[in-house]
Amino acid sequence: MASVTSLSDSVRQQLASALSATLPEAAGADPLLRRSDRADYQANGILALAKRAKANPRELAAQVVSHVTTGDLLAGVEVSGPGFLNLTVADRAITANLAARYADDTGRLGVPYAENAGTTVIDYAQPNVAKEMHVGHLRSAVIGDAVVQLLEFAGESVVRRHHIGDWGTQFGMLIQYLDEHPSELDHSAGAVSGEEAMSNLNRLYKSARALFDSDEEFKTRARRRVVDLQAGEPHTLSTWQKFVDESKIYFYSVFEKLDMEIRDPDIVGESGYNDMLVETCRLLEESGVAVRSEGALCVFFDDIKGADGNPVPLIVQKSDGGFGYAATDLSAIRDRVFNLKASTLLYVVDVRQSLHFKMVFETARRAGWLGDDVRALHLAFGTVLGADGKPFKTREGETVRLEDLLDEAVERATAVVREKAGKVGLSEQEIEENGRYVGIGAVKYADLSTSAVRDYKFDLDQMVSLNGDTAVYLQYAYARIQSILRKAGDARPVAHPELPLAPAERALGLYLDQFAETVLEVAAAYEPHKLASYLYHLASLLTTFYDQCQVLSADNAPAVVENRLFLVDVTARTLHKGMALLGIRTPERL
Repeated sequence: MASVTSLSDSVRQQLASALSATLPEAAGADPLLRRSDRADYQANGILALAKRAKANPRELAAQVVSHVTTGDLLAGVEVSGPGFLNLTVADRAITANLAARYADDTGRLGVPYAENAGTTVIDYAQPNVAKEMHVGHLRSAVIGDAVVQLLEFAGESVVRRHHIGDWGTQFGMLIQYLDEHPSELDHSAGAVSGEEAMSNLNRLYKSARALFDSDEEFKTRARRRVVDLQAGEPHTLSTWQKFVDESKIYFYSVFEKLDMEIRDPDIVGESGYNDMLVETCRLLEESGVAVRSEGALCVFFDDIKGADGNPVPLIVQKSDGGFGYAATDLSAIRDRVFNLKASTLLYVVDVRQSLHFKMVFETARRAGWLGDDVRALHLAFGTVLGADGKPFKTREGETVRLEDLLDEAVERATAVVREKAGKVGLSEQEIEENGRYVGIGAVKYADLSTSAVRDYKFDLDQMVSLNGDTAVYLQYAYARIQSILRKAGDARPVAHPELPLAPAERALGLYLDQFAETVLEVAAAYEPHKLASYLYHLASLLTTFYDQCQVLSADNAPAVVENRLFLVDVTARTLHKGMALLGIRTPERL
């Protein structure tokens, strides 16, 4: 089905025609239409046009009104203030517009695809091999996954990249220890769970570290292993791969708890660019973008200086010949631009890496790898804070394990669901399933309802509250509609454009029409918190609608019942789609 023209676009088009008929030289001018609390829409563009035409703005506005046809789309237009136009949309148009969205069998609710779609490579959810995921890994995964869903829905071709930390000197110690204690990762008894995999890696790391710190001969052997690893010695690489594979078992288990899909081909860690590092450095040095300084290959910037006032360089290759993160990130840019044909590069990474990415992007531009046709953006995010306003830690001051955090969220949410379960008649299986959906949804929504660059407080009690701006409030709004639809008996949702709308029905219908515009704006700006805000306001308007408009009342004419069932069903579909774009599930019964 073709996309549905929004009411605002239809009104804008009609106003533009009236402007052009009144003032031919104003053809193509923007009427500057916006939502208003004085009417459905207000147009402010006439003031600027009157100034340009040296005309009285109120008189010009009156002439424009004379060229506006009221009827199917507009119920009324009036001049206000110095020359504003207040416009009221016809009830028939609101219902007909929603009916067109409701009839969209593609599940898009009439939302068009974005214009000028391209290819975006998004780098997010980047855990480290042989290390536990902690609360610091939460935001990149949750924000990145939501941006992926939004971009794909808008029609963008999206390539996911999980730039895991799978390379470095620490692997020499681990590989050497495993080589000398091969039974530490023995899976001959069968497959292991994510929890078992992490337990194995933790135990192995602690044992290897203890030996490395106490045994000089082992330390020497471990350092030789680093050389072997970097040289690509087959046996060493094979042992290294065991660590990567064991870590992936763990990663997948955590991402599964987060209700996120992570695909193996999308995991391209630091090691994936090893073959490009030497050439990246050669190209930078030959072009003069990077220079040797005290043996290291560096890129300098006039506007980036340290506390001492001296330039702070981007070190691409260290004086000992080793490669830094910059070399890997620059090689990744080359791969993503020239091999993956990206038109946009997104990096969902902690705000503390802002300077690093600023220097990497500028270096890539100087080298000609980022041209005018490719954008590179750092989608920076803030820190997860505890109730004390400091970075979230355990009572012992340790970093919070991500699995523990998610498990506690599900436990709290399950208790909330169980408390209400008797009224709905949920089975134990449904209670546990909904507990997962509510708990994980609560964690995701708390993150996504905050502007990414801001810090936010992690407060589970608030997150699973039925009141306020929470995921569970939205999930209950959806489930309540499903309950109404089940209780409707033989009555079915049917649009009746001929019926007048009550104020609460109008407010709900006009706001539902804004979904398409909101989603495309959110996707273009990479700002999922604005979609969360839209959904919360939609649920609030639904609550007002319930207070003022009985849906299944015996006093209602059958057509009114059908139309109100239609209104709440469109609302449910919009909530469901919006929450799905944020990576959050909406249970049918709650």
